[in-house]
Amino acid sequence: MLNRTAAPEFKTIDKIDILKASETKLDNGIPVYSINAGSQELTKVEFIFNAGMYYQNRTLLASTTNTLLEAGTAKYNAHQISENIDFYGSFLELGVGQDYASVSLYALNKYLNESLHYIEELLKNSIFPKQEIEIHLANKKQKHQINSQKVSTLARRRFSELMFGPQHPYGVDVQDHDFDTLTQKDIINFYNNFYNSKNCYIVVAGNLSKDVFTVLNSHFGKSDWGHATPAAKKQIVIVSSSQQKHFIEKKDAVQSAIRIGRILFNKTHPDYFKFQVVNTILGGYFGSRLMANIREDKGYTYGIGSGLSSFVNAGYFYISTEVGADVTTKALDEIYKEVKKLREEPVGADELETVKNYILGQFLRSVDGPFTLAEKFKAIKDFDLGYDYYEKYFKSVKAVTTNEIMELANKYLQEKDLIECVAGKM
Repeated sequence: MLNRTAAPEFKTIDKIDILKASETKLDNGIPVYSINAGSQELTKVEFIFNAGMYYQNRTLLASTTNTLLEAGTAKYNAHQISENIDFYGSFLELGVGQDYASVSLYALNKYLNESLHYIEELLKNSIFPKQEIEIHLANKKQKHQINSQKVSTLARRRFSELMFGPQHPYGVDVQDHDFDTLTQKDIINFYNNFYNSKNCYIVVAGNLSKDVFTVLNSHFGKSDWGHATPAAKKQIVIVSSSQQKHFIEKKDAVQSAIRIGRILFNKTHPDYFKFQVVNTILGGYFGSRLMANIREDKGYTYGIGSGLSSFVNAGYFYISTEVGADVTTKALDEIYKEVKKLREEPVGADELETVKNYILGQFLRSVDGPFTLAEKFKAIKDFDLGYDYYEKYFKSVKAVTTNEIMELANKYLQEKDLIECVAGKM
């Protein structure tokens, strides 16, 4: 009989097995990566383009173009697109990030062909009606103005600019006038330049039907579509702020938003794996040192965390929180104290083991199901990495030592190298 008074036996994670994506190509050369898993008769098809913010030459261009793909085509208006996709029980999801833009369709297998007809329409024949553009930009401007009153938004925007420079697409701070100057011509040009068969790859995941590739090929593989020119790769110089401390005053604030960090590296760097352990100890999970000190002990905040953001062309480390305005200075002192402690005091064996198991356990949970497996594939594909990346990650996390953690903290977390941005009151 099961003894419920005794805790389950503790087991370490010895290895991780990941279902790998298979590669094929449509007739026109578009790469298709498939993950056949799951039990439900459901498929996700994701079209990924080099069309993120890194490629825009005007603020808001990448996100506006992506959002308005469903605003109307040569055959269908926005309402018809939405209604017809919904009729087949499908769901359309549009997304844009720093490097990539995506168009994703979730569809029942039996209606995949019918649903993809409308995705084909918006990828090949979107027309971006002026009225839809004006409504969208007016709504976004209003939301932007409302968010601009929040200390968290002020700190986040300014911090990105400080990290990358005001001219870098990763760091550009949207202004009110940007919503007024974007034109239909700008959007159509961006669409023509970046949404085409030469600038695309497809990830398909789920309990795939036998004819999924035939269906995809019939819609997207028979010939080149769009202007069919690969997106030009450009290199943009990062110019971080030379000033260490920055303050945005908001006299009526009841909270202050704090962002601290520095330009670092992305996941292609040899120190990336082990620095993830450093980050997790500091602020990467609920049991982290920053949470234990700033939230649990001092009660300055509801939450605080740190992270390492990895983009294709850069990466950066950050600490983020919102604290009571009356304890802003005290919270900053405690944050720097925890960073200093990582540099100067060895991490205990029990804490290190807990963090390692947490990281590996989180990884296991992140590869459960076809859609999450697809995310794991994209996370290496976008950086030209292979599946051995995850094997190296696993081994590095398990092998990292107390001394290596101190070395990495001293190498990358010196206070003089960290940029501080506070919005609120000091």
